[in-house]
Amino acid sequence: MTNGGIGWALAVSVWLACSSPLQAQVFAGDAINASLSGQPGDVVRGRALVLSRQGGLCILCHSGPFPEERFQGTLAPDLAASSAGLSAGQLRARIVDASRFNPNTIMPSYYRAEGFTRIAPQFAGKSILTAQDIEDVVAFLVSLKP
Repeated sequence: MTNGGIGWALAVSVWLACSSPLQAQVFAGDAINASLSGQPGDVVRGRALVLSRQGGLCILCHSGPFPEERFQGTLAPDLAASSAGLSAGQLRARIVDASRFNPNTIMPSYYRAEGFTRIAPQFAGKSILTAQDIEDVVAFLVSLKP
């Protein structure tokens, strides 16, 4: 299976139903500066999403400053290192749709519901994470900065 195949398989296997319509995202260069939910993110909830092996699944591909977590990923950069040089808006944009910045990425588009192929009917038109989930993950990643 190619890296792209792994990414699609991962995206399909972890897809979560998002019942509300997706909020419009306004990209400003390489960032989405406005909150998707209109609410600030919760750092504790964001950390839980990053470490969840049933939700965000970030830990499957990424590692980070989580000494209590076994079996951290090695397919993608360390979260603390990769988020250090990015603003909250840049982090938000990459979580929303990483393929916008790297068409060959295996990272799923966590807040996109269109333009996919081979999606099971029950997942069509739904995003992996909600707008508030995205804000929570962004808040957590920003908290990792020195």
